[in-house]
Amino acid sequence: MRRILIAAIATFAVALPVAILMARGGAPPNESAAKALPPAAPPNASTDVRIRDLQATVRAAPKRADGWTLLAGAYLQKVRETGDAGFYVRAQGAVDRALKLRPGDAGALTQRSALELSRHNFRAGLADAQRARAAAPAINQPFGTLVDALVELGRYDAAGRALQEMVDRDPNLAAYARVSYFRELHGDLRGALSAMQDAVSAGGAVPENDAYVRSLVGGLQLQRGRVGAAERAYRGALQAVPGYPAAEAGLAQTDVARGRFAPAIARLSRVIERLPLPAYVIALGEAQAAAGRRAAARQTFDLVRVEVMLQQRAGVNADVELALFEADHGSPRRAVDLGRRAWAAAPSVRSADALGWALHKAGHARAALGWARRALALGSRDPAFLLHAGLIARAADRPDLAKRWLAGARAGRAALTAGLREQLR
Repeated sequence: MRRILIAAIATFAVALPVAILMARGGAPPNESAAKALPPAAPPNASTDVRIRDLQATVRAAPKRADGWTLLAGAYLQKVRETGDAGFYVRAQGAVDRALKLRPGDAGALTQRSALELSRHNFRAGLADAQRARAAAPAINQPFGTLVDALVELGRYDAAGRALQEMVDRDPNLAAYARVSYFRELHGDLRGALSAMQDAVSAGGAVPENDAYVRSLVGGLQLQRGRVGAAERAYRGALQAVPGYPAAEAGLAQTDVARGRFAPAIARLSRVIERLPLPAYVIALGEAQAAAGRRAAARQTFDLVRVEVMLQQRAGVNADVELALFEADHGSPRRAVDLGRRAWAAAPSVRSADALGWALHKAGHARAALGWARRALALGSRDPAFLLHAGLIARAADRPDLAKRWLAGARAGRAALTAGLREQLR
């Protein structure tokens, strides 16, 4: 579930700093001297209300770049809430209008960076974050997308330096959440959980921010094998935002961890009715397969391809996620092509894991082993990475590595989807 929440197709988490900016309202940093915008919706208003009011704002003041920037952020928040990739197109149009009115505006560049990261266009997102930092070095807003882009491009040393500066400047929810993920990437689950609990304590501007970080706490607890603690975290998220999809999907994962597939299937089915992200759909299909519902699982996996196609049409690069999906449920040869393309675009531990697993499934275990090592180079304890690496090592006739890596996967098996748990047996 952690991969769903931060790394996989459901990486709308990269929009978190933008969501916080939208919730706080007000003008972007270098617009503060300009005439104030007309009053917008209150911070606790729904996203639909915020969009409606911001649309009225830009109609009334069409030459104000800040209004278009805020509207783009509201559209991106709508993607987070609905999974409707069509709002990416609207966000693109709004932020393009803002930058046409004020080329080089730091707020608009930061917003476009968040949009590009949400679409997994990490190089473009990094370029915009760097331009925003250069345009307004005294402000903090570009740091979130800067750190996210560097991480996804595998530039971990630079990401660590940027993250430290982000924390030094403003140790808030967005900063602590990134500290948590950075520590998790390096295998420090205890430190990751501590930082995420700091994020919970810091609080966000809207209840969704609180639900988001509590859901991430749940994912970390699952990786530590603490199913009860994970369930409590997810239920805390649902108290903040009833029906919050990430928390509902997390509770489904606790059911999977306990071997309770029927309630997991029911819960995931309700989740994808509201938010049909491919990662949630895959989790449903794997739960159905584990429960012996093979025909239903095949239909669910067909839906994954439809959802990915819709996201691709909206400009989302899903090569890593699709490589893993094809390796497990489709064409290993196609998975290898996707994995190579993913690595070329963003050479991170995630793409190394995807390419290694694809090569293994295509029958190239020895070639896959080098990529498995790259995926674990930072010390990650991600159970999916460890499971992939362990099975690759076993196939490559490296029983010493297989034993060590599979033991790590078993320690975190509560966080594995039903399909991966089956492969761990």
